[in-house]
Amino acid sequence: MPGKKGYGVYLIPGIITSLAVIIVPLVMTVYTSFTRWNGVGDQKWIGFDNYTRLFQDSNFWASFGHILLLILAMAVVPTLLGLVLAAVLFDYIGKKFSDRWASVFRSGFYIPQVIPVAVTGIVWGWILHPDYGALNKVLDAIGLHGLAKNWLGDPKYALYTVMAIMVWIQLGYPIVLFMSGLQRIDPTLYEAADLDGATWWQRFRKITVYMIRPEFYVVLVTTTIAALKIFGQIFVLTRGGPSNATLVPSYFAYKNFFQQAQVGYGSAISTILTVIIVILAFVFLRLQNRAERISR
Repeated sequence: MPGKKGYGVYLIPGIITSLAVIIVPLVMTVYTSFTRWNGVGDQKWIGFDNYTRLFQDSNFWASFGHILLLILAMAVVPTLLGLVLAAVLFDYIGKKFSDRWASVFRSGFYIPQVIPVAVTGIVWGWILHPDYGALNKVLDAIGLHGLAKNWLGDPKYALYTVMAIMVWIQLGYPIVLFMSGLQRIDPTLYEAADLDGATWWQRFRKITVYMIRPEFYVVLVTTTIAALKIFGQIFVLTRGGPSNATLVPSYFAYKNFFQQAQVGYGSAISTILTVIIVILAFVFLRLQNRAERISR
């Protein structure tokens, strides 16, 4: 068996991988953000010109406005709704019927998380198509043809449609984590609350929410970061359109990188997005640590 110092050898592959996949590309991106470059030839150092241009770009600010709504759809709503549903599955379905039924429902909610993004986009594109889409056909069939819309093609509805799809996709993740957290709560706490005459809602607020705060912070930070980084769903569903109605920073960076060959400008967008993600992660972790210290 190697000594304690010898165990450091096993960290070398991970360190090398992190350097190659994360650190080096990040440093290159930050450097490129201070240059004018079309992807070939020499890079021209231009200092903060890309950032000056970026903060004057209405599309950049619009993309972050869209991100705020997507954070609501991907982080806030799934976290709160997932918390309630997890409690219902664990505390009602699992006890009244069986844990097997609770597991079945949990798996059903989680399925959208494991379906490939391309498949999800194709299916929802078919459902929401303005001419032959299933949703509009159903609305026509039940006499609500006035509610039929061009869900992904109309700037007034496209972003809200994407938000609804993202709630559907994200909901299973918090449910799985919260149900895992509920399993470590001491059952005697619920028994004592029942003996004191507490209602289900009182037990949920005073015991469930309080005891699974670590899972709550994990879900909130990971889903918020996922919302900030969202790309695949936007690429498949709307390409940032129509009329930039669903443009987000990651897709905005992609457009400048690959479609407009403005690599330096795209790197500036990516750098700003990375800084925001790091700051938010730091803030969430500080809040979590503070909450844990208070609870002790």
